[in-house]
Amino acid sequence: MFDNTLIFAEDLMSRDVAVVHPETSLMAAVKLMASRHISGLPVVDHEGKPVGMLTEGDLLRWHGEFSERQQWWLDHLADGYDLAPTFIKVLKAERRKVATIMTPHVHTVQRGTPARDIARLFFDHGIKRVPVVDDGKIVGLVSRFDLVRAMGRELEKE
Repeated sequence: MFDNTLIFAEDLMSRDVAVVHPETSLMAAVKLMASRHISGLPVVDHEGKPVGMLTEGDLLRWHGEFSERQQWWLDHLADGYDLAPTFIKVLKAERRKVATIMTPHVHTVQRGTPARDIARLFFDHGIKRVPVVDDGKIVGLVSRFDLVRAMGRELEKE
């Protein structure tokens, strides 16, 4: 569909991109997603460079408790003693941060990436959105919906 068009990431992208940091609480991230009616957020470092994505899929897979393997290690760490409740509380609090459930690898595109290449990236990697970067920092986001909207505009031209 996009093979003969001159549509690029810059033409498709949303510019008002909500982001979170790895240390952002999951509660804050979920509230942001709900208030903005979005299903995913880029996770950025302190320089604004993408380090991951947090999506509704990540949230749905998250169970919030220690896995069997983690519990085994905690039991052995305690070595027959009860672990301090504050220690367990701190561990649980750390598990409720974006970094614990985000997808750590993020694909990015440049402003000049053709729409057909973005569509191929979505298909090949099973992703639904991709940050647009300039000098490594996020300047926009292209979602599958952005591609569908552009496809509709192209079909109207025919």
